[in-house]
Amino acid sequence: MCGIVGFTGAQQAAPVLLNGLQKLEYRGYDSAGIAVLDGSTITVRKTSGKISNLVEKTDGGKNCRGTTGIGHTRWATHGAPTDINAHPHISNNGKYAVVHNGIIENYLELREELIKKGFYFESETDTEVIVHLLEMYDDGDAKKAVLKTASKLRGSYALGVLCSDEPRTIYALRESSPLILGIGAGENYFASDVTAIVTYTKNAIYLEDGEFARITPDQVEVFDPSGHTVQKKISRISWDIQAAEKGGFEHFMLKEIFEQPRAVKSAIEPRIRDGNVVLDEFDVSARYLQGIKKIIITACGSAYYAGCASKYAIEHLCGIPVETELASEFRYSDPLVDKHTLVIVISQSGETADTIAALKEGRSRGAKVLAIVNVVGSTVAKMADWVLYTWAGPEIAVATTKGYTTQVAVLFLFALYTAKKLGRITDERYASLIRSLTSLPRRVQQALDMNPSIPALAKEYHSFKSLFFIGRNTDYAAALEGALKMKEISYIHAECYAAGELKHGTIALIEEHQPVVALCCNKDIADKTASNIVEVKARGAEIIAVAFRGDQRILSLADHVISIPKIETMFSPLVEIVPMQLLAYYFAKENGCDIDKPKNLAKSVTVE
Repeated sequence: MCGIVGFTGAQQAAPVLLNGLQKLEYRGYDSAGIAVLDGSTITVRKTSGKISNLVEKTDGGKNCRGTTGIGHTRWATHGAPTDINAHPHISNNGKYAVVHNGIIENYLELREELIKKGFYFESETDTEVIVHLLEMYDDGDAKKAVLKTASKLRGSYALGVLCSDEPRTIYALRESSPLILGIGAGENYFASDVTAIVTYTKNAIYLEDGEFARITPDQVEVFDPSGHTVQKKISRISWDIQAAEKGGFEHFMLKEIFEQPRAVKSAIEPRIRDGNVVLDEFDVSARYLQGIKKIIITACGSAYYAGCASKYAIEHLCGIPVETELASEFRYSDPLVDKHTLVIVISQSGETADTIAALKEGRSRGAKVLAIVNVVGSTVAKMADWVLYTWAGPEIAVATTKGYTTQVAVLFLFALYTAKKLGRITDERYASLIRSLTSLPRRVQQALDMNPSIPALAKEYHSFKSLFFIGRNTDYAAALEGALKMKEISYIHAECYAAGELKHGTIALIEEHQPVVALCCNKDIADKTASNIVEVKARGAEIIAVAFRGDQRILSLADHVISIPKIETMFSPLVEIVPMQLLAYYFAKENGCDIDKPKNLAKSVTVE
């Protein structure tokens, strides 16, 4: 998605804005721009392509003078990624400048109305209607113009506004799109993400939908949609800026892959006390849990696959049917949900538009909602009945790694907690699974350490145009995420298929030397998976197997084996995904791909 940042203070704004935009690069973008207010003059600089182009165009901000400004990285929705369509947009009279994340759903009717009133448009964007509305409603009071403009907009937006009549002021508005305010000493900020401002301040105010702020160097005022003042709490950002730096790794993704032992430990360890899973954030009664007849896990992308990977553990341990639903489908499917349904929504950012809509749909039908998110104060976290944070820390690379594994870890905790509360697990089995769960950080580290041959595998197979991933049950769930990682960052077609379904279609595509990644870590169905490997090998496939260390049968069948340490079968998806992340990473590196910022992708998808 797009990113925005705003600053007002004593120092020059442009360097601060450029730095903030560089911190937001991971969100995905195709153009960037800034607008800086110097006295009563707004200077706009924008360009398609990388932020480095904008840095060059502004000489690092030196030729864009002023101490108040707004900046933007755009991911094209309305109109191609061109200089003209890049933000900021400026009003016809040059008095207002605007940056915008989100989509204005009624922009066409607003555009027609504005054209009839004599306004002219330079871009193809939906955003430009906003800046012309501000000019139309301006009667010398910028706050009133902002208020009237917001009342005309339908859709999702996070807005930053400059007005030349107020030379040290920026306005920030939020509706269904993330926006925070940064509180400094003699300078203040807004941004769509804490990473843009945490270099300068760790004090933040989280805006709610419909709220807007007037920001000067010395004061931050927040208003409700009627223009009345709202008292807001200042929160402390716990993330360290060092966590957003590469720390010697070539890419953020590689750094985050190797951060997973710590991240999984952070998700699990504080929630196990005296040999028991303790979920303070989900402190519900056994009576409530006994009334749950069905659990629906809904999410998008990797978060959805995290739900798939945990479904088996929840059903097996708790005896409650679990359905996994893509959030983009759930909201339109007329789902069978009532007060006896627990809806679990999963989102790394907590701002995923389809997931938010699914959450609202579930609640509207009487269900309680448990959210699993990483970002404190995000929309999903605020709207859910309960929240379990993953505590993964900032994740910069677009393709999630530690975000996914911590989501799976938290879902395993939920499964054990619920099974114990319902009395559906023996003390001996519970203690055994607690030991297995607490060993996961160590097992993840071992999976990273014991596979030095993965870069060589990438060199051997990276030129293939297609890969197949196969597995059964828990292995199939992990294979879904493995295939997605390969697609996301290496741009190689990677199809995941349930191994038992091969003869129902996919086996027709197996040709001589076709690479097939086979996941073989579910010991309960090892014989079946082995027979599927034999099937594809008989047709010329070359097998890259993921198996427990020392599995002699797989060693004899596969052309190459990626090993993981032995772990409880139901928890194995969390460990076996780790070497597949590395495999995708090194494939992408061999193919010269932009690993941290894959083409056409964004970190947080906040529009449909």
